[in-house]
Amino acid sequence: MKSCKFKLIKRSASAVLLVISCLLYPVKLTAQTDSTIPSAEITAMEKQIQIRAAAVEKQMIAWRRDIHQHPELGDFEKRTAELVAKHLKSLGIDVTTGVARTGVIGILKGGKPGKVVALRADMDALPVEEPEGLPFASKATTLLQGKEVRLMHACGHDAHTAMLMATAEVLSGMKKDIPGTVMFIFQPAEEGSHTPGATTWGAKMMLEEGIFKKHKPDAVFGLHVMMGQSGEIFYKRGATTASSDILKIVVNGKGGHGGMPWSTLDPVPTSASIILGLQTVVSRKADLTASPAVISIGTVNGGSSQNIISESVVMTGTIRAYDENLQKKLHKDITKMATGIAEGAGQTANVTITPNYGVTINDDKLASEMLPVLLRATNNKVSEALLQGASEDFSFYAKEVPGLFIFLGVTKKGEDPAIAAPNHNPRFFVEESALVVGVRAMSFMALNFLVAVGK
Repeated sequence: MKSCKFKLIKRSASAVLLVISCLLYPVKLTAQTDSTIPSAEITAMEKQIQIRAAAVEKQMIAWRRDIHQHPELGDFEKRTAELVAKHLKSLGIDVTTGVARTGVIGILKGGKPGKVVALRADMDALPVEEPEGLPFASKATTLLQGKEVRLMHACGHDAHTAMLMATAEVLSGMKKDIPGTVMFIFQPAEEGSHTPGATTWGAKMMLEEGIFKKHKPDAVFGLHVMMGQSGEIFYKRGATTASSDILKIVVNGKGGHGGMPWSTLDPVPTSASIILGLQTVVSRKADLTASPAVISIGTVNGGSSQNIISESVVMTGTIRAYDENLQKKLHKDITKMATGIAEGAGQTANVTITPNYGVTINDDKLASEMLPVLLRATNNKVSEALLQGASEDFSFYAKEVPGLFIFLGVTKKGEDPAIAAPNHNPRFFVEESALVVGVRAMSFMALNFLVAVGK
């Protein structure tokens, strides 16, 4: 995920209380209509899944710890990919490696004809130094931009990979009873590429290389661990994670002596005015009753000495939205605001906005069909998810076919999720006993789609 925290989006003063109450008292979801009663065939197969998931749990945790101890950056997940490919091949699954540089695709053809469902996990780690404490803590390092950095699975992708490996084992053991095909997508570089000069990576690159052309799925499912009660699934219809655009603004002025600023065109106060002005793009130009948005400046760089006024200032930031039309409007308003402020100061502002990830949209029909399935997989531990300020390249898959992206709570038992270290934090912790729930959820969704929904 592309964020250090999952942030609440506050639409109005009255909505804040509702959001806070949802955190304190999660909205539990139920499904009580006759249509949610599973057939005898599905009930029998779900019981098999529960037994098989429990049997592979110990091995799954071992995989997760091994991957955690040996993290790899995006596009360099060679060891992880080899581990995945070896396991899938041992299950008799058709395996393709080297997709989007290091990705792995597994194709499990069931014993009966039917539709195709895809399950996705991401494999890459982050340049984060892990504190001591875990016996399997990462000690891995790599060179990044000429500097040696420590690596850590601080977003939980090690858990995602291990859960999908376990799911592959569960479903492959039921192969003869499965009507249709299951595609296992082990994706590299969700956090971004570390290949010099790379312009595409992760989900987008896998799609560009044609993974949905040979075996186009009728639905795709993804799961992400996050702060939340251990073993609880968080689920949402419609917009689920934000779009993510990279913003860069270069303000060009005229340098000179800090003691004689009247002979310069100082880009520093102009940049400050632009940063403040950008906030009005959201608060005064975006209809927040329709959809929220966020603009954040993360870096500001300019100058070389305390008594020198620099020629330019470079700022970078992120733009987040939950609606494509609003996203496009923000791009225009940001450019107009920044260039206008700079022009008023006798300077120029060059604005570059690079689209990164789109909004992850959960298909409404698919989400409705899977709610009773998730309730059964979790023993009714399903809550409605809040909008996430993070972004996900799962959004690319969900643009191609109906998709559903869910979250699994992995906060340490006895700890308050509201104050637990979030994803991307060096102290992010995964309660491993929750992972078997993720295996059941992914297996249940795949099975139910092929057996019941996909008919």
